[in-house]
Amino acid sequence: MASWQSILTSLFLRVTVKRRIDPHARPADARARVNRLAARFNKERDWIKVTPATTNGVPGEWVETTGEHAPSTDENARKVLLYLHGGGYIVCSPLTHRYMVARICRDAGLRALVPDYRLAPEHPFPAAVEDAEAAYRYLLDEGYAGKDIVVAGDSAGGGLTLALLLTLRDKNLPMPAGAALLSPWTDLALTGWTMLTNARKDPMLRLESANLGARHYLQGTSPTHPIASPLYADLAGLPPMTIQVGENEILLDDSLRLHDKAKQAGVNTHLETFAGMPHVFQAFAQIPESATAIRKLANFLGARARGEIGSPAITTAATSKPPAMSPQSSTTQAAE
Repeated sequence: MASWQSILTSLFLRVTVKRRIDPHARPADARARVNRLAARFNKERDWIKVTPATTNGVPGEWVETTGEHAPSTDENARKVLLYLHGGGYIVCSPLTHRYMVARICRDAGLRALVPDYRLAPEHPFPAAVEDAEAAYRYLLDEGYAGKDIVVAGDSAGGGLTLALLLTLRDKNLPMPAGAALLSPWTDLALTGWTMLTNARKDPMLRLESANLGARHYLQGTSPTHPIASPLYADLAGLPPMTIQVGENEILLDDSLRLHDKAKQAGVNTHLETFAGMPHVFQAFAQIPESATAIRKLANFLGARARGEIGSPAITTAATSKPPAMSPQSSTTQAAE
């Protein structure tokens, strides 16, 4: 059963995001409102160090933890997380995601590079993919080996993470050691059944908003283009990945189908669905389930970057339909 904190947070999101943010608002207005909301959850912490960065022409920031939260060894300091923020390709920035990224870094013992990639509609597909690749190439140029790098992203940033992996594979560039996907948006054609079945339950996202975001980003590109919508790509050869998604999301099927397809392509993939959780619930530190999910993400990312594990945890095989949910816990699925 979902915690009372998550229930209250979902109510807050339903009132402040789903009901009040106009899906037809000008992107600049939507960004301003999202930034104001995000400021409530991104207060300054003395254990978070932020340094501006420019990576092959792409602005961004380094996020590190200090003091007792700093990486424990010099070797860990040479392990890095490349984090790609979500926001439907039209809103959000490194600032909106700073606290969540710092929490992952703290638990994983990593530092993170968060690029401020270009947003639509001013910069449609493939601008975001180009910027993600530029940031990754910057890390390689700085002496990081592929095995020292892990990549993660939420929502559109999760889809962008997959787009980056596919691009690296197709260009024969060194692959990162692993990837974590938080409620990834993998199907811009919006064909997932939960786009309809979870329309009322999702406290944050609307099909109408997703459709407009896809139109802003694609601007004539096919919604089934395999880099814009990685669900339609050949996923063979991708590194191990872990996927987390909330049971109440309209994007639930994007994760379920991705996991199933990745498994069929021979990718080490691990899927966990969290009962009663909203979209990217990991961002809300007041939710107990958020801390649990962040810890699991951090364990996976830290272990992959340090070469401590060969694959995600292995339990039962996935199906392409929503799994039956335990009333007390999340459901974990994996494939080797």
